[in-house]
Amino acid sequence: MQVNIAESWKHILQEEFDKPYFIELANFVKSEYQNYTCYPKGSAIFSAFDYCEFNDVKVVIIGQDPYHGVGQANGLCFSVHDGIAHPPSLINIFKEIETDVTIPYPKSGDLSRWAQQGVLLLNATLTVRAHEAGSHQNKGWEQFTDAVISKISEHKKDVVFLLWGGYAKKKGRKIDTSKHTVLQSGHPSPLSANRGYWFGNKHFSQTNSILEEKNITPIQW
Repeated sequence: MQVNIAESWKHILQEEFDKPYFIELANFVKSEYQNYTCYPKGSAIFSAFDYCEFNDVKVVIIGQDPYHGVGQANGLCFSVHDGIAHPPSLINIFKEIETDVTIPYPKSGDLSRWAQQGVLLLNATLTVRAHEAGSHQNKGWEQFTDAVISKISEHKKDVVFLLWGGYAKKKGRKIDTSKHTVLQSGHPSPLSANRGYWFGNKHFSQTNSILEEKNITPIQW
């Protein structure tokens, strides 16, 4: 089956695309998009891979599933297009960056600027039905994104994985911590952040310190 994804990833992931579970998943997604409003738009489903080539990956941030409100999801976890109001989790991410690395709160919620620097913004589930959070979970996406994490862990070294919340931490089981760094904290959602599990994690400054120690260009958050 042909998947519209960046060539560097196609080479790494082709065996996944040929597996029965992925063919079933592709058929499910096609049917959902034909019969319901789904997000992100079809051409943006694999945007995380299009903006961040495999060879360029130096940081991985794992989200759960895409935003399910009108115009929000753009294929990058936690990210929204310019002109879209920042969702609560993204607001808390930017607030932590403000205090951690003293960067002013940005007008744009489009995180493609991170992706282009080597931050893979990967949702565990890449599609969702409008206004129905989690509606495309347990259809095969999780198996696919587990494979993505495993391939990064296997074929690369010195990648920093940021695991925010229990769901992301479970995905972290695929990571070889002898080759890579894993930073964990609570989720940036208000429920978690307001309980003290998010603010002050300093993941953004820590990530850059780790990258610099490995002589890797840090991220301009």
